[in-house]
Amino acid sequence: MHKDMSRVELLAPAGDMSKLVTAFHFGADAVYVGGSDFGLRAGAANFGAKEMPEAVAYAHKRGKKLYTAVNVFARNADFGALADHFRFLNECGVDAAIVTDLGAIELCRKVAPALDIHVSTQANVTNKYAAKVYADMGAKRVVLARETRLDEIAEICDLLGDDVEIEAFVHGAMCVSYSGRCLLSAAMSGRSANRGNCAQPCRWNFELTEAGRGGAHYPVLEDGRGTYILNSGDLNMIRHLRELADAGVKSFKIEGRMKSQYYVASTVSAYRRAMDGFAADDDFVPGEDIIGELEQTAHRAYTTGFYFGAEGAKVSGDVNQTEGESEFVALVLGYDETSGRALVEQRNAFADGDTLQLLAADEAVNGAAVEVRDLRDEEGAPVKRAKLVQQHLTMPVRCRMQAYDILRRKKV
Repeated sequence: MHKDMSRVELLAPAGDMSKLVTAFHFGADAVYVGGSDFGLRAGAANFGAKEMPEAVAYAHKRGKKLYTAVNVFARNADFGALADHFRFLNECGVDAAIVTDLGAIELCRKVAPALDIHVSTQANVTNKYAAKVYADMGAKRVVLARETRLDEIAEICDLLGDDVEIEAFVHGAMCVSYSGRCLLSAAMSGRSANRGNCAQPCRWNFELTEAGRGGAHYPVLEDGRGTYILNSGDLNMIRHLRELADAGVKSFKIEGRMKSQYYVASTVSAYRRAMDGFAADDDFVPGEDIIGELEQTAHRAYTTGFYFGAEGAKVSGDVNQTEGESEFVALVLGYDETSGRALVEQRNAFADGDTLQLLAADEAVNGAAVEVRDLRDEEGAPVKRAKLVQQHLTMPVRCRMQAYDILRRKKV
């Protein structure tokens, strides 16, 4: 018998407040964010002393959850500030801290015992015995290493029962290093991946030089631009959510706190619709509208990772991502019922006469064609071509739109 998909959480990345709002708008049940310290995405906007409580309040008002990454590999000198950080997260009402370091887990239990602990994927849990140890330490959830196979996940969930939830990645970029424990960035650029500042040298192109005969150069070609022998493909499990749920996974995690607002909207929309379909119908199969949505934004070659064996974890032979089939043209800021006009914020140039597509949270209007006409600025002056960055404009539309819906255009 299939597990109840409606009880599985859809967990989305939120690198800043606009991405958080977007994730919830398109159907995420929870988001994971970074604080100003102790996370592994130092380059994200992250949430400081002012933003974190606002983000928690926004989530809780909508019956959603917010988890904060505190998954840095801590050093001795970190623990004083780390204790303060755990206390701060607890005071904000954060639903859980995502932690890697064993010392940090123990510290969190001591200084913020009411704050739930989720064990980070960087902790490299690949077996049921390690998961049980973390459960015995008081962890409420374990985020499995991405190297864990589907059959192993089922065994882990069988042992843990309802004591601890299992979270697994379903979509996004994958680190070529084991569970993200990479030293390459620190060695090659002085930027430590394990301290939140990865330079992603695995995405660089490489050449082979033979040292014994005067440094002879040997090209190892994957394509005409270079060789990308460490460049992992992107995970995409949209077709296999049923297997993951049946194995006992309680949270489906989308990677991408450094990704764009458009990426968050597109991926969350696709996985929300797929999960709702699986929940409603045991025989559901994601259609091309859902599968194709994941082609709209930039990504590397898709793979199923290690879920069905190591052969699924492919290296992408191209340093560049595919650009995606559509581009983000405008963010909907609001809709006036009386005038039938939408207020939008420009993100890419568009003009009177263009036909755009609506990416909407409301399935009834999602995918609708939107003809651009009678475009006006905030003072009501006509605008033939919207080319000013983030300019606010109004236009009449034939369907009701909501704030944080997206207007996009197919690339030619």
